[in-house]
Amino acid sequence: MPHETVCPECSEPLEPDDKFCGVCGADLSAPREPDAYELAPPDPAAAPTAPEPPSGEPESYELAPPGRDTDTLAFGLGTADLPQARITDPRLEPSADVRSASSARCVACGMGDVDPDGYCEHCGHAQPRPRDHQEQECDGVAAVTDRGLRHHRNEDAFALATTALPDGTPVVVAVVCDGVSSAYRPDDASEAAAGTASTSLVRSLALGARPEEAMRDALLVAAQAVTDLAAETPEEEARRHHNAPACTCVSAITSGKTFTVGWIGDSRAYWIPDDRSAPASRLTEDDSWAERMVSMGLMTQAEAYADERAHAITGWLGADAVELDPHTASFEPDEPGVVVVCTDGLWNYAESAEELASVVPEDARTRPLHCARTLVGVAIDGGGHDNITVAVLPFPAA
Repeated sequence: MPHETVCPECSEPLEPDDKFCGVCGADLSAPREPDAYELAPPDPAAAPTAPEPPSGEPESYELAPPGRDTDTLAFGLGTADLPQARITDPRLEPSADVRSASSARCVACGMGDVDPDGYCEHCGHAQPRPRDHQEQECDGVAAVTDRGLRHHRNEDAFALATTALPDGTPVVVAVVCDGVSSAYRPDDASEAAAGTASTSLVRSLALGARPEEAMRDALLVAAQAVTDLAAETPEEEARRHHNAPACTCVSAITSGKTFTVGWIGDSRAYWIPDDRSAPASRLTEDDSWAERMVSMGLMTQAEAYADERAHAITGWLGADAVELDPHTASFEPDEPGVVVVCTDGLWNYAESAEELASVVPEDARTRPLHCARTLVGVAIDGGGHDNITVAVLPFPAA
């Protein structure tokens, strides 16, 4: 009997003198049993035939003839390039959500279809949501918001509007809000506040209200809109989330020879003149732990902002706000420039007015959207640790 080179039981390689398999213990000297069955050689004369369907029952589907190059599916071709099946069972029809999702292509690989959950079926990449990056430009104002590089969603929001005073003077409005991440539904809070404040400002100004009065009323109305979100929260959700929806807000109005800013929280407004030899200015004071320490004379600004509690806010919009004290201020510059309103996602990378002015493009007043995009890029290049929102208002208003 010829010597086995591998174990007939476990296929372990064998040495010439082996009597037993060292792995499974099989007796290599015992005669092998013949296979219990043996396939007959194929009959070349026998042609394959398809099974007949049961009488009286139609086939549930029929495959179309295969097209050419169907193996290119591995390279991400869509279903239109593949042979299609004719589906007669309505239960097998794809839903409307699946059909609409399959029409979108992945922004990462450009090849796979996007499933209803927002992920690429080819590479698995999560697709951007509508609020991840938004831009808007209208007469006299432009804004950009971006999710940044670290947050899983964009909790900022903005609203832009234009109107006119009763005497026909044009008015431009920008509202920027930053959702408080530790609160419940921060993205909804910022969106509600921005939209409500903008609508209130347009209505009040068109009716002839003074800008500072209109600004204060708008912030109070926005605060109520955010507070109302807490009332909409189901009781079970409210128990799981200790903090009610909350956000900060900063707004700006340009009209004629003046502009007005209003704010609650730590979102900011800056004045950047066209003439960069003239001083730029920060127009707002944060409702924050650091600013409170500085105002009370307990710390220098450098010491306060070096503390880990520096960015803890002491004022915000929402049901949990202890006291609501909207801040407003009006200015009348004697030179042209731009008003920049932004969340801390930007000013964390250019905190002082001088630092911000150094990265604002020189043509910001004539190209406000380009300016807003540039400033968002500065924050992303700096690390993009937070959501970023910037609105740029040329002054005087167009």
